[in-house]
Amino acid sequence: MARYTGAVCRLCRREGMKLFLKGTKCHTEKCPVDKRNFAPGQHGRDRKVKIVGYGLQLREKQKAKRIYFTLESQFREYYEKANRSSGVTGEILLQQLERRLDNVAYRLGFASSRRQSRQIVRHGHVEVNGRKVNIPSYQVQVGDEIKVREGSKKMTVLESSTEFASHQQSPQWLQVDHKNLSGKVLALPKREDVNLPVNEQLIVELYSK
Repeated sequence: MARYTGAVCRLCRREGMKLFLKGTKCHTEKCPVDKRNFAPGQHGRDRKVKIVGYGLQLREKQKAKRIYFTLESQFREYYEKANRSSGVTGEILLQQLERRLDNVAYRLGFASSRRQSRQIVRHGHVEVNGRKVNIPSYQVQVGDEIKVREGSKKMTVLESSTEFASHQQSPQWLQVDHKNLSGKVLALPKREDVNLPVNEQLIVELYSK
């Protein structure tokens, strides 16, 4: 499966804000956004372009894609499905992205970043309703129980991630059990549950053209 393999800190610098793609590093003084708060590239420090109209819409779409680690074709499919559904298209789009298994595993504290969470899911360390699922884009449903497989609970990366997550606020739509590395989907995520710097309406406007 195709995936982005480049330097993720460049993505944050390109958007001009922390997207928290490197987990705990984003909370330290080593974060490149704090050290070099300008766009990457040879002319990044000097180029100050005012972004308006289409540029704003494109940046919001790119930002959402990078936060959830999806490629363009997959992100477009999420939009098309949201557009066909009844309800507010932008909110349904974010709801689908939040319901991805790699994102849910991140929200439950199994990893310190969505990128790390994607790897944990791909390597088969996560179960949904007692069955191993290694598809990061798997859409969880209300009532689903997600947990780390018994044989994987001693992994160092999981122990450090759980310690980090225990100090973070848990989403209201998830029941989190840090001690047992498990959780349950209590409800579908609402817009107020998605605490991210994304203007979904601009994304809808971009794809509606």
